[in-house]
Amino acid sequence: MFCEHRWDRSLAFGETVFPCPRPGPAPMLLWLLLILAPGRQPAGALPKALLLLKPPWSTAFEGETVTLFCKDHHSLAWEYVSWYHNETPLRKQSGRLQISKSGHYRCKTQRSSLSDPVHVQFLPDWLVLQASHPAFERDKVVLRCRGKEEEDIMERTYYKNEEKIGSSYNSNITVYPAFNDDSTYRCTASGMYILGMSWTETSRPLKIQVQELFPSPVLTASPSWPIEGSPVTLTCETWLPPLTSRTRLQFCFFKEHRALGAGWSNSPELQIPTMWSEGTASYWCQARTVIPRILKTSPRSQIRVHRVPVSDVNLETQPPVGQLIEGEDLVLICSVAAGTGTVTFSWHREGSERSLGRKTQNALSAELRIASVREQDAGRYYCAADNLDGPVLSKRIRITPRVPVSRPVLTIRGPRSQAVEGDVVELRCEAQRGSPPILYRFYHEDVPLGSSSAPSGGEASLNLSLTAEHSGNYSCEANNSLRVQRSKMVSLSITVPVSHPVLTLNPDVAQAMVGDVLELRCEAQRGSPPILYWFYHEDVILGNTSAPFGGGASFNLSLTTEHSGNYSCGADNGLGAQSSETVSLNITGLCKNKVTHITVGVIGCLLSMLGLAATAALVGRFRTQRKSGAIPRNIGSVPGPDPPAQALHSPPSLSRPALMELQPLYSNAHSPRTHQKGEEPAIVYSEVKRADPYDPARQDREEAAEGYENVPCTSLALDH
Repeated sequence: MFCEHRWDRSLAFGETVFPCPRPGPAPMLLWLLLILAPGRQPAGALPKALLLLKPPWSTAFEGETVTLFCKDHHSLAWEYVSWYHNETPLRKQSGRLQISKSGHYRCKTQRSSLSDPVHVQFLPDWLVLQASHPAFERDKVVLRCRGKEEEDIMERTYYKNEEKIGSSYNSNITVYPAFNDDSTYRCTASGMYILGMSWTETSRPLKIQVQELFPSPVLTASPSWPIEGSPVTLTCETWLPPLTSRTRLQFCFFKEHRALGAGWSNSPELQIPTMWSEGTASYWCQARTVIPRILKTSPRSQIRVHRVPVSDVNLETQPPVGQLIEGEDLVLICSVAAGTGTVTFSWHREGSERSLGRKTQNALSAELRIASVREQDAGRYYCAADNLDGPVLSKRIRITPRVPVSRPVLTIRGPRSQAVEGDVVELRCEAQRGSPPILYRFYHEDVPLGSSSAPSGGEASLNLSLTAEHSGNYSCEANNSLRVQRSKMVSLSITVPVSHPVLTLNPDVAQAMVGDVLELRCEAQRGSPPILYWFYHEDVILGNTSAPFGGGASFNLSLTTEHSGNYSCGADNGLGAQSSETVSLNITGLCKNKVTHITVGVIGCLLSMLGLAATAALVGRFRTQRKSGAIPRNIGSVPGPDPPAQALHSPPSLSRPALMELQPLYSNAHSPRTHQKGEEPAIVYSEVKRADPYDPARQDREEAAEGYENVPCTSLALDH
């Protein structure tokens, strides 16, 4: 009958298994003592030796042999080994021992103490349950169900406390027995007879006694009675068996409930640089493994410390005396050359009954920080130290903080409210606070102008003769080697009087025509705006023009004959008027352009009249010859029908010469000086009339050329 196969997730720790009933004879109890880790030993004792088996099983069949080896912390021992069987010494002293008898075996080397006993059993059974050796706390233990005829076994089943923990055909299983595990293990093997019937064999029960992986640590101190203030080395003593070299221990040291140092460390030692007397304070340590996770604690112990009285008390400052700047923090350092235990430090200033501060600590020095020292904090300071034997005072030191310069104020003083070019102004810079000497620097648009020193503090000044280029922003800087401060910007605007203006005429001629438009331009090369310009003719005001942004101004004048004479202009920007030199101008009767236009028009009209008269004479002569028959009608014509009679007979008046009369000439041409861009060109108007009022064709011809002929004057002259 087979057992039901069930698994539990806690199988890895060997805590829960499922029972399965087994028929057969009453079980026999087999005690297997596995050596795991050495038990506790006195501090300083040699570590225990470790007894090893080959093959590594503590249970075997009768008739088989097992080889024993003895190992200490360094290596396997090959000679001078003491062997024991059931506590009886054996003669053999070689490094290994071959056995075939059941019993308890132990060994010992020259560098180790006696090992723990290992019980090796040789059984006459058909099926045995074997456990691997050695194994350690929380370490894995391999269980093997072995039969004398392995080929007949079809299935193996393993039990813990009669609960099934696994089954397989030919595989072992692994368990992780807990510390002081009292569980009982067994296995069954099953197969089939030739006739198809099943059979089952059961091993003897196996009880594994699990011991700790490493002993609980013991805390020791070196020296055991230290002087207060001296270093002490704490050691957390424990060790691992030889075969567990891959396992690493970690250590942590404690004082009461507070961890010392950086916490967990791989070193079993911790050095305390300075040991202080703490009355009844207790120390202890812990040791642990990471995999598997095992934690063990040492017993608590007290360390007696010898106390030394304080001596040679000294007071120092940071920053050093003479280098303290107002506003910085002052650190008073009180120290003792000797003394142990809890020391009480206090700080004092002469003239003050109350102490500045007090600290009690296990140290040979202490600090007191005074934040933001002011000028009124100057005085003589000292400190005291006491470790229950009475206070000891330090020497007195004088502390005087140096004051950095404050932000200076720049003022500009001049002879008038508005600075004018040529004035001499005083630049005055003053810092209200600051330890002397103070160096002042003056700047115009961040360009240095000069410097001045105030050896006893206070203010400094710089005189400046103003020019037009001195307009802009001014500032000053104060420096007393502790701090550099820059003042706010102060703006200074310098007004420049106008220079003598220059009058120019456009066009620039000494003689002009009546009707021309003359531009008078007045300009002062220097002067702060706005500038008001006045224009004069023979010292008579013609008008004024303003230049809000400086520069020049113009005044246009349409010329008449009365405008001949001397012209001048004046400029004024409120700081005094300036006059230009006079410019003379002569005005003639007519405009040059008008004379030119009239001359061209008259000549053109005369040529037109001569041309018309010549044409009329030729036409009259031609008609007279045709009436007399002197000229054939069709000379130079091609044969064809005769022209109409109306075309051949013209009015008599046509044979008379046409008299032409030159009509008055009108012109709207303007002077080129007044002609602006975009205007139409000058126009000359004229009319041509026939002399014979009785000409029958007059009406037709007048309709064709009626009215004035609008021709540009210049073009008409060129056409004629």
